[in-house]
Amino acid sequence: MSMNIRRSLTDIAGKEYIYAVCEASAAAGLGKLEELKSIAEEKVDFYPDDFALQAETLALQSGKKICKGLENSFPGAATNAFRKAFHRESAPLSGFGCVRIGENGKIAFIGKSEHYQASLGHNFPGYKLLINACRIGISNLTHNNTRGFLTRLLERELIRTANGIDKNDDEALEKVLASTEKHVLNRVINLETGSLACEAAYKMAFARFYKLQGDFPTPLYAGKIPVFVVMADSDGGNTANYHGTTMLTQMMRGLWPEAAEILINAGLLKIVAAPINDIEAFRRIVEEYDNGKYKIALFSHELILMNYAGIRLTEEFVKETHALCDAHDIPVLVDEIQSCMWSKEMFLFRKYSCRPDFVSVGKGFPGGQYPASKMLTTAQMDNLNQFGALVTNGQEELASLANLITMEFARANASYIEEAGIKWREKLLKKVAPFGNIVDKVEGDELLTSIIFFDRDKANTFSHVLSEEYCIDVSVQTYKPNCPKAALLKLPLITTEKMMEHIVEKIVAALEKVK
Repeated sequence: MSMNIRRSLTDIAGKEYIYAVCEASAAAGLGKLEELKSIAEEKVDFYPDDFALQAETLALQSGKKICKGLENSFPGAATNAFRKAFHRESAPLSGFGCVRIGENGKIAFIGKSEHYQASLGHNFPGYKLLINACRIGISNLTHNNTRGFLTRLLERELIRTANGIDKNDDEALEKVLASTEKHVLNRVINLETGSLACEAAYKMAFARFYKLQGDFPTPLYAGKIPVFVVMADSDGGNTANYHGTTMLTQMMRGLWPEAAEILINAGLLKIVAAPINDIEAFRRIVEEYDNGKYKIALFSHELILMNYAGIRLTEEFVKETHALCDAHDIPVLVDEIQSCMWSKEMFLFRKYSCRPDFVSVGKGFPGGQYPASKMLTTAQMDNLNQFGALVTNGQEELASLANLITMEFARANASYIEEAGIKWREKLLKKVAPFGNIVDKVEGDELLTSIIFFDRDKANTFSHVLSEEYCIDVSVQTYKPNCPKAALLKLPLITTEKMMEHIVEKIVAALEKVK
């Protein structure tokens, strides 16, 4: 079970800053100074035993109706596509740990961590510090030109963690922050969504070919056609990658095909798909498109393709492709929007021992409390002006505090996070093995898991049974024509062994019904 820790606002952000907030708030009339300091110094239990016990008790009762629910709610005013996809019964009334109480009054286990962002589940006690922050007067509203202390502190801690620097080794951190060497992550762009984070990396890569504005110097590769390399689907197309919902990144995954074709034919850019885990195919791509009129602008990939059956890139493929990119001055984006925080080191790329030029993070870091994504990059790729990757609300102070709280808990529970992932995978592999006639394989990495079926209908039936009958969230990727028939799970970091056994038991029951 996850270990409880106790922290105050002064523990997280330091007394000097927090006391300055209290003094400013007292001077403004928001409270008496001593009362505000008392709130700031309150030690909060992040995951107390009674909460953990109740969380486990509820999780083992998934599917049980525990309250009346909301019987007469309205549908809202969504577009046709969102209206069609809506499941009112699963809309949350409340939540506790790894479960959600939907409008139907039933307990549902959040098997996807509420679409990958609820790393610490619902109503995590440690986030009480967000309430305390509001009580002492910390303002959430800042701007790019007035990035608050908490946001600046988070920037440092992200760089510290991404570079594997000890919490107390500020000398090493300062050295990294001052570095101008290749592949040293020491810049942070604060954004709100993963789409905008990835877009920032694409724009920085684009800026090595085209001027952001007229008075900029001539780019390094002016006159060359930028080639963006993404992960290929099983048919060689580019639908396997997913790096956001902006126009540019959507084109990279096969959307807006007519517009993309016009841009490609005009010589503005080119998009090339690299077969998954095929290093020889990648070599051929570099030979063909890092020559002559072409120059590879960016190689972007996830480590676990959570939007393509949860397929895991191998260590060998990542090592070899990154080495090729380094030799050819090809920047690499490791998109960790969905994988960050689901590793004992918080960044999965560190498990691969690689040194990318861009790393996007989001979802799991703020624990679903706020939309907050970041793009980490290097001094060498720092080539845009402020308006090149601008987001007005990307520096919200409470969002930054949510990140810091999550990181504090994850750091203290690093061993448990690793052990939980290993146990989950072992249990799942053992129980799924007898169903080799309908299940092709189990993919993913530790708590990021996919069960790949041979047959589309069986995958859909499995998802329906697990979600509707047993109230364990699972999403099935059968909507992409070239995608393996996969059911995806992404368990919260606080999932216990008993919860795992419960989920596996229901997975086996669902597989029996499918069989």
